[in-house]
Amino acid sequence: MSGEYKKPSTGPDQDGVRLHLNENGAGCSPRVLAVLRALTARDAAVYPDYDLAQQAVARAFNVTTDHVLLTNGLDEGILAAAAAAFRDRTRPGVPEAVGVAPAFDMYEVCTHALGGALITVPLGPDFEYRWDAIRDAVTTSTRIVFVTNPHNPTGHTLSLEDLQQLARDVSPAWLFVDEAYADFTGETLIDRGLLADLPNLLVGRTFAKSYGLAGLRAGAMFADPDTLQPLRQVVPPYSLNAYATAALPVALADREYCAWYVDQARESRALLADTCGRLGLQTWPSAANFMLVRVGPRASSIVAALAARDIFVRDRSADPGCEGCIRMTTGIVDDTRRLVAALEEVWCGAAR
Repeated sequence: MSGEYKKPSTGPDQDGVRLHLNENGAGCSPRVLAVLRALTARDAAVYPDYDLAQQAVARAFNVTTDHVLLTNGLDEGILAAAAAAFRDRTRPGVPEAVGVAPAFDMYEVCTHALGGALITVPLGPDFEYRWDAIRDAVTTSTRIVFVTNPHNPTGHTLSLEDLQQLARDVSPAWLFVDEAYADFTGETLIDRGLLADLPNLLVGRTFAKSYGLAGLRAGAMFADPDTLQPLRQVVPPYSLNAYATAALPVALADREYCAWYVDQARESRALLADTCGRLGLQTWPSAANFMLVRVGPRASSIVAALAARDIFVRDRSADPGCEGCIRMTTGIVDDTRRLVAALEEVWCGAAR
C-alpha cells in the first residue's frame, strides 16, 4: 500500500519538512481534494448544513448522531468541555482541572482562559501514568480531568480498562480522554454502551492527523447525549466551516488513504527508532505519528541545525521530565528518511 499515494511536490510557498506539529505530510486524501475543488462560490457564501457530516462521523464510530458534537478542531472541544464543566457553581472556590505533566498545552491554556486552575500530576520517571496520584489530586473543586491516549509528547498508550476505572473514580468530575492519535492504535473508548455506563466520560477526536485535515479545523466530541448537552450550549452555531463540512464525509469514507498513512507512520517509527538506537539516543515506544528523542544538553542546537537543513522538529526541553528531548513527527516515510540522514549528519558532526 505504501506506493499508492505520494507527498505533494514542494512548491515555492512550502518551507521544508514540517515535523514539529504532527501533521500529515502527504496532505488530505485525493478524493477530499477533488471535493474541495468542486465547491462553488455559493458554498462559500452560505452557512453549511451539518447533517451529512454529523451522520458520517456517527457512522464511522458506530454511534448515533446525538452522541456527536462537531467542533472547530479538537481545540474547540477542549475549550467547550472546560467551559461547560466550570459553569457548575454549586461548589465553592475556583473551579479546577486535573492533568498530567508533560502534556498537550491546550488543557492549561483553556483552563486558565476560563478562570480555572490546572492541577498537574508529574508522570513517572519513564513517563508512566501514576493513576493513584491522579486520583489523589481530585478534590471537591475538580470539575474535569484531562488525559491523552496515546499520550503527547511520548506516544505511550494507556489501557482502556485503566481509563474506564479512572472515569469511575473521579466522578462526578468529567474525564476528558483526548484520542487525537487513536487512529494509529485502532483502540477507542467511543462505544454507545460504555458512554451510557460512564456518563462523566468525554472523548475527543481530531481529523487533523491521519486524515490530513489540520488546515480545515475539524474535530468532534463524543459522549452520552445528556452529557453533551451542556457542551452544545457552549459551541457557537456554524463553528465548523463549509469546507470542513464537505470534506469530512469523504475523508471518513476513504479508509484506504487513512490506512496508508497509518502504515507510513508505523514504518517511520521503526526507521527513526533504529537510527536513534545506532546513534545511542534514548527513545520511548510510541504508538502515534511522532517520537520523543532525548538528545541531551545540545537539544536546542540540534533543532537549529536540522532547521538549517529545512527540517523542522519540536524542542520539548522546557517540559517537565523532558530535559534534552525533542519530538519528531514520524509520518511520511520519505520525510523520515530525510530526517534520519540529517540527524546522523548533525549528531555525528556535533560529536566530533
